[in-house]
Amino acid sequence: MTASNPVHDQSPTAPLDSTAHLMNRISSQLARQLSLVGPDGRRRPEPPALVVVAHGSRDPRALETVTALLDEVRALRPGLPVRLGHIELNEPLLADTLAALGDREAVLVPLLLGRGYHIKRDIPETAAASRVRARFAGALGPHPLLAEALHARLTEAGWHTPEDEATRRGTAVVLAAAGSRDPESKLDTSRTARLLAARLGVPVVPAYATTASPSVPDALAALAARGRTRVAVASYFTAPGRFATQCAEDAPWIASAPLGTHPAMARLLLHRYDHATPSAAPTRELATA
Repeated sequence: MTASNPVHDQSPTAPLDSTAHLMNRISSQLARQLSLVGPDGRRRPEPPALVVVAHGSRDPRALETVTALLDEVRALRPGLPVRLGHIELNEPLLADTLAALGDREAVLVPLLLGRGYHIKRDIPETAAASRVRARFAGALGPHPLLAEALHARLTEAGWHTPEDEATRRGTAVVLAAAGSRDPESKLDTSRTARLLAARLGVPVVPAYATTASPSVPDALAALAARGRTRVAVASYFTAPGRFATQCAEDAPWIASAPLGTHPAMARLLLHRYDHATPSAAPTRELATA
């Protein structure tokens, strides 16, 4: 079994990368300040804050990934206040992030791929206990931008759609997700699987690391019984963690990296923000979607 592993760049150019990152942040901050001033020289009112709500993870790579993703969002939309809050396990917790905003207006966008308890109960209840004037965006999925990011991650891992019919008949993809007891979450994952299948031209079967069925090993076994032995595992996770690692280890061929900081993810967060904010500017980031 093989799975794609991230390559850590230890070349002597790393300090240059750090300098470039610093310059990008300075440029973003300057652009943000300029965007707050109108043509008449008066200060524009700040837009509602974008609060990205992540689940939280004991894996330190998850927090690093989410932090980098928020930097991508800030670079795309200078002037937009972007905050991070976690449901559990990591700081800042959502309650603390909302408390720091006081009575400001905010749009809470879950960094979650499907509907479930966190979106329906945890996030609204936490917001209700704060002074924030909150609007709520839906789950990130299903959406074509997620299929775009999944396709790109598979390609990075070595995927190419087979050209000959015989190889195509033996090829498939398992879309490995976390799993939820909420049937709407499973429906959302199935819709994403269909979007991905339309891009790849082969069957895409949803499977789960926990709670829901089928499990990833069961899905792989069912595909093998149908003659689909060239099977890739597409990691339907927002960041590295235990479940993503476990699913990648089950892959009989290749496994993609989590969605992470793929550019489509930042664009999708802003898309969800805009749809929950009637007065927001149109989502320029979707122009190439």
